[in-house]
Amino acid sequence: MGAVNLRQNLYYALRLWADGDIIYLCEIIVEVAGVSARDTQAIQRLKIAIAEGKNWYVAVLEAIRLWSSPEEDYEGRHYRYLVDNEAFDWLVLAERLCEELDGLIPEKERANLLFFGIPPIELSKDKFKNIIGDFKYQAHLNYFYGILVEKFLILAVTEEIRKKKRVLGLNNDNGVVDEVYQRIYGANKSALLKQFRKERHYPQLRSIKLSELNEFTYWLFKYRIKRCDKSCVASDTKKALTKLYEILDLKTKPLHSSTLQG
Repeated sequence: MGAVNLRQNLYYALRLWADGDIIYLCEIIVEVAGVSARDTQAIQRLKIAIAEGKNWYVAVLEAIRLWSSPEEDYEGRHYRYLVDNEAFDWLVLAERLCEELDGLIPEKERANLLFFGIPPIELSKDKFKNIIGDFKYQAHLNYFYGILVEKFLILAVTEEIRKKKRVLGLNNDNGVVDEVYQRIYGANKSALLKQFRKERHYPQLRSIKLSELNEFTYWLFKYRIKRCDKSCVASDTKKALTKLYEILDLKTKPLHSSTLQG
């Protein structure tokens, strides 16, 4: 989801890519020593801030700035906030922090943020960046473009190929996935996944977990950046953002409708 309001983030994304320039991936610095103490401090400050009347969303973002663990196990679930030491999924960390605030925040506002990327208050891009800090903001952009947008590029191209097949009277999806990956990355999915796992020294399994899928998607993004020229990268990114915008509209229409009716 986007940095501030997802619609705002899409606008910034389109503007940043308008001239075909590539946003360089900035590696986030992660502290190793004293992680538990710093994360505990972040949670304590979060609760104090809300008790003192601060907007819960702003308080959560301030806690995100203090957080240092790239991943953790909490109450039977594994949370991974940082992919490949570069791409930061801030909404997963926001979800984890909200677990500490049971009963302290409006459930509807919490659901809107975590499921739709719609915050209870709108913050400018600069304000959001200032609250969570430069490192985490750059890492968030890495996640947004390198994982979220990349997935929507794959979806957009998949729909293009399926539409073409229907026009030709072909109503099955045989070979669609390989054609999609061949068109975007110049090789089929299985070959790319095998190469990715070989580079990372991961086992060549028949299945893939969500955490590995996100890492693979980020690897695909960087693979595409290396092999394509700037104009192609910009064109693909705009295509992906258009699809993301389309899905966003579909997902939020019921929300807006219920709001108007309520």
